[in-house]
Amino acid sequence: MRSALRSTKSGRSPDITARAHLRDTAIALFSHEGFRVSVRAIAEAAGVSPALVLHHFGSKDGLRQECDTFVLARIREYKEDAVRRSTPGELLSRMAAMDESAPLVGYALRSLQAGGELAHSFIEHFVADAEEWLAQGVAAGTIRPSLDEKARARYLTIQGFGSMLLDLALNPPADPGDFAAAMRGYLARNGLPSTELLTQGLMTDRTMLDAYLLYVVDPPA
Repeated sequence: MRSALRSTKSGRSPDITARAHLRDTAIALFSHEGFRVSVRAIAEAAGVSPALVLHHFGSKDGLRQECDTFVLARIREYKEDAVRRSTPGELLSRMAAMDESAPLVGYALRSLQAGGELAHSFIEHFVADAEEWLAQGVAAGTIRPSLDEKARARYLTIQGFGSMLLDLALNPPADPGDFAAAMRGYLARNGLPSTELLTQGLMTDRTMLDAYLLYVVDPPA
């Protein structure tokens, strides 16, 4: 499986524990094949017994929860270099275009497709991170303030994930598990219009926003 999942951009020593090896194997398999992958299949891919997987994680749900935590943490690491220049959607696209981080984005998208409590938790964590990224951008003067920072963070997160999920459905890659190739295609189709919209806006004035605020029951200050 991809050893790059265990490396970091900061140059820290690779995490090569047995538990980490199982986690990385599971992330790669979940990313490629979805969450129907069995504990036995994960164990076989990792070269261990199913009993060892259960010993470390208790259950398949326990393993997936640890994968969720790890993927979110790694995405946070990647965002540190791009926080002042990227929205959550752009960050995921850039990550997925790199072979070493594509499994992380593949895992994130699989999580949303699967639905359920873990998917909900995953999105809530990502929204919280997005709010932090945006706040840092606002503080740095590279992102405009919002009338509702929390709502903007949630919208950009949903828009970013939703755009990629729909694009993948409309333009499925030859290999469904090749998220690097899939995201390169996504960027080729959507990179220019999305970046243009984010940096230059769409409308030339705020007439529509002012009209909307007049009819909102409880408009933001």
